[in-house]
Amino acid sequence: MSSPFLNLTASFSLSFTGQLNMLSVTAMRLRHGASRCRESQRTIATIISGNKTSQQVRERLKKDVAEMKHQLPGFRPGLVVLQVGDREDSNLYIRMKLKAAAEIGINANHIRLPRTATEDEVLRSIEQINENPAVHGLIIQLPIDSINPIDTDKMTNAVAPEKDVDGLSSVHAGKLARGDLRSCFIPCTPNGCMELIKQTGVSVSGKNVVVIGRSKIVGAPMHDLFLWNHATVTSCHSKTSDLPEQVKRADILVVGAGKAELVKGEWVKEGAVVIDCGINPIQDNSKPGGTRVVGDVHYPSAIERAGYITPVPGGVGPMTVVMLMENTVKSAKQFLRMYRGKWNISYKTVKPLKPQPRDFQISRSCPKNQIAQLAKEVGLFSNEVESYGRSRVKVRVDVLKRLDKQSNGKYVVVTGITPALLGEGQRTITIGLAQALGAHLKINAFACMQQPSPQSSFGLRGGAVGGGYSQIIPIEEVSLQSTGETEAVLAASSLLVDTITAYTHYQAKYSDKLSRLQKLGIETSDPLTLTPEEIRRFVRLDINPATMKDFDFLKNEILAILSLSGSVKDLRHRLAKMVVAASTSEEPITTEDLGVSDALALLLNNSLKPCLMQTLEGTPVFVHSSSCADFTHGSASVMANKIALKLVGPQGFVVTATAHGADVSMEKFFNINCRSSGLQPNVVVLVATVSTLKMHGGAPRVTAGFPLPKEYSEENLKLLEKGCAHLQKQVENCRAYGLPVVVAVNTFSADTKAELELVCSQARQAGVFDAVLCTNWSDGGAGALALAQSVQRAAELPSSFHYLYDLQLPVERKIQKVAQTTYGAKDVKLSPKAKEKLALYMEQGFGNYPVSIAKTHLSLSNDPKLKEVPTDVTLSITDIQAYVGAGFLSVVAHMVAASLQARACETVQLVVELQVFSQTDPSRQPLYTTASFPSRRKTLGTVLV
Repeated sequence: MSSPFLNLTASFSLSFTGQLNMLSVTAMRLRHGASRCRESQRTIATIISGNKTSQQVRERLKKDVAEMKHQLPGFRPGLVVLQVGDREDSNLYIRMKLKAAAEIGINANHIRLPRTATEDEVLRSIEQINENPAVHGLIIQLPIDSINPIDTDKMTNAVAPEKDVDGLSSVHAGKLARGDLRSCFIPCTPNGCMELIKQTGVSVSGKNVVVIGRSKIVGAPMHDLFLWNHATVTSCHSKTSDLPEQVKRADILVVGAGKAELVKGEWVKEGAVVIDCGINPIQDNSKPGGTRVVGDVHYPSAIERAGYITPVPGGVGPMTVVMLMENTVKSAKQFLRMYRGKWNISYKTVKPLKPQPRDFQISRSCPKNQIAQLAKEVGLFSNEVESYGRSRVKVRVDVLKRLDKQSNGKYVVVTGITPALLGEGQRTITIGLAQALGAHLKINAFACMQQPSPQSSFGLRGGAVGGGYSQIIPIEEVSLQSTGETEAVLAASSLLVDTITAYTHYQAKYSDKLSRLQKLGIETSDPLTLTPEEIRRFVRLDINPATMKDFDFLKNEILAILSLSGSVKDLRHRLAKMVVAASTSEEPITTEDLGVSDALALLLNNSLKPCLMQTLEGTPVFVHSSSCADFTHGSASVMANKIALKLVGPQGFVVTATAHGADVSMEKFFNINCRSSGLQPNVVVLVATVSTLKMHGGAPRVTAGFPLPKEYSEENLKLLEKGCAHLQKQVENCRAYGLPVVVAVNTFSADTKAELELVCSQARQAGVFDAVLCTNWSDGGAGALALAQSVQRAAELPSSFHYLYDLQLPVERKIQKVAQTTYGAKDVKLSPKAKEKLALYMEQGFGNYPVSIAKTHLSLSNDPKLKEVPTDVTLSITDIQAYVGAGFLSVVAHMVAASLQARACETVQLVVELQVFSQTDPSRQPLYTTASFPSRRKTLGTVLV
């Protein structure tokens, strides 16, 4: 019998136990649910939005493009998409690229070739785009859809590396493989993946990375990119047997296998970064089109384990497009840096030898840059240069159109005191200064010089292309091989002479150009309304044979026109204005009247292109304009200086050499050359030597073939101080144009310290900005470093440049102004012949031209034997010639003929010496050597051995 108490106890015990069991089950369920909740919160991945990130990149690129436009107004990065065929999927991708480019400000163009295009046709299209300087990026749309076999790798490798913004060429693949990331274009999809990973804040360094896929577009470059960002990388592909196990170890997983949902969620390591590059259409009847796009990763399951994951679409896809835009902008920036910034020239280091070898030995012993590479380094495009021999290229004049918005650099003109027989070394100083600015101070610097003549190359002064370790190389090519200008000028002159002769003989050549009617003042163009006199004037030129210009006159004017023309249009205009004769009624007859102006322009067009060469240290040099044009302005051509000033940019320097002394060269350079070009120099460098100043102080005349008088080889401060009066006068001539003057004392081994200090002191007393010693003949650019630094400082001064006279002044007043200011003349006297011709030119409308006084270059006066500074002298003018096409009046002093005769005698003497040298000295030792002269004075003997 049971006790009621026991029954109650048992009943309570059972009830309590059941409740405990129920509580335990509930708690277990709660704990499991909480655990699942916590697990769910931990593994649901953060979505990496490619749309959002790409928009951020686009905004940044917009600012970059705007900045480039600010640097160069009108500039836009250029992109070309070259497509073969008409695949719809390719068209879709291209539209996306063009839209993105337009939004950023990139000038994008789509070129489509037909499916029938051959490999050669595609290659020709690629080559044309490579040569287009307005295009900074070129992509070949893949796949290539052609009915003909086309090698894809060959096409992508044909794209110029600097324009391969897809980064698919072997050049960029190789650079990426060896870790040269800064100098290559990274393929767009891998680059976009890296940008997305950056957005997560996860550091790549030290992580285990698995890349699935090994394509050249994604997998292979992705592997290299991770490797050089210090990750431990495993590449997997279709042959990988344990793919799930490999994936499970990945901290970062990039999948580009091209297989829909290949990677399952359970493979993914918890918290991993998953970048899905796949884009695969699969069937889905719930969608309007019956398909939907998925990636290479099973997104629904992977999102539950990954820490970060990219969606498809909206992940990697937008980044691929925007990275293409980034590479294009990067290419455009590189273009601007190369063609507008500081040059990256591979300058050559010169190690001077003692004793110093001869010039040609130095020229041949020093390595030189490839001239095509130098052209590229100074900012010239491949389609703007034309090969001209092994070491020269000619530069097309249309480069000025491209550089029209570019500011000019600093303009430095190098001249000298009135030279002695052996010269002052103006060209050597010019080259040395350019080398010091470029190779040593790393400033964009150009030298501009005339093409030397054979006479100057074999003369006593040596080649007119510098000397020693400051020369243009190769010396034999620049000195002895013409650049073609002289031959073209001779051909044009012959054509003109033959035409005038024939016209004079027949006097029946018709001209139907309305410009001739207008020139004659005949307002109607209707033949029926012309009067008999107007018909005679229009139809018959009535050339007066006595007024025909001879061959030398025409040659000189054509040379002057070529030197002074600033464009092809200017050249044509000047040639058309050339006055070649006069009619019986004293009306000027021009080449346009003869109908040959266009033919002349055609002959001379190629000669307008300056020739690019280099110095011993790799500084670029323009060689242009014949030395036969010295009578006009005696310097490099206007075209050479204009192009050089644009290429160096606002912080660069152009150093241009003039011929003869400062009196002759400055008068012509400033009053003719600068008026013609519109260019204004910033600094004048005046070259002087101790020996020449001694000569101006009264030392005996130097005679070729004889030892120097002792006054030149020994210290003589008295003679030197007297000769410094000449230096002071030349400084005054230079300062008359409002420019700072830097005196460069070209030193020789015979110069003493006291003599050099005296010259510098006298120069400073004359008011120069600075006076420095130069040893660049023996030391290269390093020997002109002090000069370069002084020129730099002087160029920073505010410009106060002005011409010596106004063109509206009467011609006699202009001549008087030049004679009194430059040559120290008290008065000017015109002969009856000169007065008669001047009156004719005034009547013909040539009175507003600048004047060029043709006189000896060996003295400030018109007497080549007078070395002192002239005082109380009268400049006698015997003749005046109008060079209408060139645009100036040449005023001939009565001693010019004697000067030319003296120079002709010297030439004959040199020829005789040459014959004696070659016939009487079998050992080919010079009849007189450099031992006869201070340090480096050149003679015929040293040039010809």
